[in-house]
Amino acid sequence: MKILVLGGAGDMGSRAVEALAQAPDVEQITIADKEIGSARALAERLNGPKTKVDAKWVDAADHRGLVEAMRGYTLVASTLGPFYLFEAKLVAAAIEARVHYASICDDWLAAEQVLHRFDERARREQVKILSGLGTSPGISNVGIRFLASKMDKPERADVYVYMPLDGGGGPAVISHTLFIMSGEVPAWRDGRRVMLRACSEHKVVEFPRCGPLDVWNMGHSEPVTIPRFIRGIREVNFFMGFGAGSNLLVVPARMRLFDRQGSRRVFEKVLRGIERLSATKEPRWGAVRIEVWGERGGEKAYEAGFGIGQMRNATGLSLAVGSLMLGRGEVVTEEGGVFGPEACLDPTVFLARMKDAGITAYSDLSMTNPVV
Repeated sequence: MKILVLGGAGDMGSRAVEALAQAPDVEQITIADKEIGSARALAERLNGPKTKVDAKWVDAADHRGLVEAMRGYTLVASTLGPFYLFEAKLVAAAIEARVHYASICDDWLAAEQVLHRFDERARREQVKILSGLGTSPGISNVGIRFLASKMDKPERADVYVYMPLDGGGGPAVISHTLFIMSGEVPAWRDGRRVMLRACSEHKVVEFPRCGPLDVWNMGHSEPVTIPRFIRGIREVNFFMGFGAGSNLLVVPARMRLFDRQGSRRVFEKVLRGIERLSATKEPRWGAVRIEVWGERGGEKAYEAGFGIGQMRNATGLSLAVGSLMLGRGEVVTEEGGVFGPEACLDPTVFLARMKDAGITAYSDLSMTNPVV
């Protein structure tokens, strides 16, 4: 298997590369990144007799160059964000190069774009596009599929994410965070898509090992893909919080300051400063809580999943595990198209392999009962 990893020298991309290099059936990994010095250093560290690891510089704005860079690989794995800028360009190139593609895309707008613009084209070319394969979306989507499969009729799914401001991730994560807090963002209510002001809805939610935290509605892709691929579900919501310092972002978001690109850039600089101050510290762990309601045997049913982890580790490993399943043909569909991870990854297999990699999902808040 030959894999091209876009953004592979970055925080989460490098974790995916490290995991992919350990797979017995991966013979070559090419790290494609604008930070070519970091990419070459990572390639030199991981290159070995079993897996050849090299690096190349790729311009994500050069369509023809992207297509040529992708040709000949088994699949492309991408952590190149912010995805509202790059995902559609990368998917278009992958389809033209006729290579399968997986990414950690977590922007709702990018998810809608690739579904609506490229699904039919990907089907014609028999190319599988798996968009949203990180922690959230990604593990959250597969977890919802797993919990929904325990019900005769799943009806509602909620995703809650705690992402501490000192959780790591780099500039692309900061840009993404401000984008999902701007303008209107989607939710799925009463069987239809609705647009709500970002941060207009607030809850206090209990997270494992973290306690009760404030969360607000924001713009992730779970409400975009889950209703499409889990039939009959009538409500999907996404909420996120940052713990200490949340008001640093939530207050200006509610004032609509993030609706303007210029204002977002100012806040990006502030957040990068905070990140630099904590650069010498180990990134703080975040947490995810997913809940599914529905019917089973004519009675109301409820299932939940919980997990904790560092963003880099959980997201990078999710991309690696899902990409290997895609490259090996271990997916539940033989057709091409654009998919959320809930649509083409067997949840039992995926969650079991994530557990083997060190990321475990639990069915209880005290984290004593693994879901697999």
